[in-house]
Amino acid sequence: MGGLAPESVPMTKPISLIQFLIEEKREGHINAQLSLLIEVVARACKRISVATGKGALGGVLGNAGSDNVQGEAQKKLDVISNEILLEANAWGGHLAACASEEMEDPQPIPDAYPKGNYLLLFDPLDGSSNIDVNVSVGTIFSVLRCPDGVTEPTTEDFLQPGTDQAAAGYVVYGPSTVLVLTFGHGVHEFTLDREHGSFVLTRRGITIPDETAEFAINMSNQRHWEAPMQRYIGELLAGATGPRGRDFNMRWVASMVADVHRIITRGGVFIYPLDAKITAKGGTGKLRLMYEANPMAFIVEQAGGAATTGREPIMSLQPTALHQRVPVFLGSKHEIEIATRYHVEADDTRD
Repeated sequence: MGGLAPESVPMTKPISLIQFLIEEKREGHINAQLSLLIEVVARACKRISVATGKGALGGVLGNAGSDNVQGEAQKKLDVISNEILLEANAWGGHLAACASEEMEDPQPIPDAYPKGNYLLLFDPLDGSSNIDVNVSVGTIFSVLRCPDGVTEPTTEDFLQPGTDQAAAGYVVYGPSTVLVLTFGHGVHEFTLDREHGSFVLTRRGITIPDETAEFAINMSNQRHWEAPMQRYIGELLAGATGPRGRDFNMRWVASMVADVHRIITRGGVFIYPLDAKITAKGGTGKLRLMYEANPMAFIVEQAGGAATTGREPIMSLQPTALHQRVPVFLGSKHEIEIATRYHVEADDTRD
């Protein structure tokens, strides 16, 4: 790794997602149930891609007139995407239960259907506040193993650290529909061939460069940041005349899927830190640990990057609630290490 351009293994001939999953089974990386789960999620995401692609023609834009469990106004596509994923995964026999960012409690698999050994968590439509202005949005998902002997999973059974994930991925609905996936053996990208209706492997073994000259952060919150965050971004903004000795560019889509996909594609860092505005309301972060931070951390680390809360590795956290929120620092390893060190040093000084 290193440099400012991402690396990946060049493709020779087209390989479909189904063929890739067969390869993974043969190599002993996944079993038949996990393979089926990913097939079903991918198929559901193709339906979501069609719905987002229709836009105003499909009557899917605008608010749904309801709030989710966090009290946030739901878009029509939030509700549609959530229902698509729930319906698709209910009957396949690969899940014991699933949980959605849009629902307060886990969704059990109906007794009428066979049950499997996995738990699925998902953010059905990340970045949905951007859907009305035609900005890329996406789906994020995380797969956990159901604890042995549990036939009726409860919230506690989902509260596993990110290191226990069996798989994670996201789908970007943009100019093209792209699925990025990891089973803990590298990160791979699949692009939806709309003519044939199948995901095709387009990048295998993606790596994020250690160094970068791009950062993604909501600068409108700068006045609320902690001192170490002010220090880190201040150095980047100082550019070639500052302590870092080079210029940095800011990129901010305000859709986590889109911002992280840019990092997976060409490097960079994405940061949503803890700030005074969040703590004043009793919050512990902005992004959801189980639905956003853990799956994205798994993907980024598998691609050679780093992911922390600004103080400790995201995936080492023991979750305490299904909708727990945390600060998120992820991307090119060298920059994340610097930002994290500044926060840890500041804490040590206070102690």
